Amino acid sequence: MNKNLPSSPQPIACNVAELNAEQRQRQQALLSEVRSSMQEIAELPDGYALRLPAQNPMIQMAAEFIALERLCCPFFKFELEAEPDKGPLWLKLTGRQDVKKFLRAELGV
Repeated sequence: MNKNLPSSPQPIACNVAELNAEQRQRQQALLSEVRSSMQEIAELPDGYALRLPAQNPMIQMAAEFIALERLCCPFFKFELEAEPDKGPLWLKLTGRQDVKKFLRAELGV
């Protein structure tokens, strides 16, 4: 096997075994908070952007959500954007082909 060749991409499926029970519980609580706090959903070519309340507690929750979610779902690209002048907070979840399909099923978008 040639070690210089890139490995095949991770499947688009959560690997919950990467999270311990406490992390999984927290990840589910944060996912629930993100879902209930969504103010807008914008479709992107390779995923979705979720507009969330721009208060500091939500910024911290979104960052914690990213930290846990990337453990079990390494196929996502995450971006957290806080617009200037206390503008909107956007959580962007993007990736390769079929990420949008996965997000529609997981987030109900």
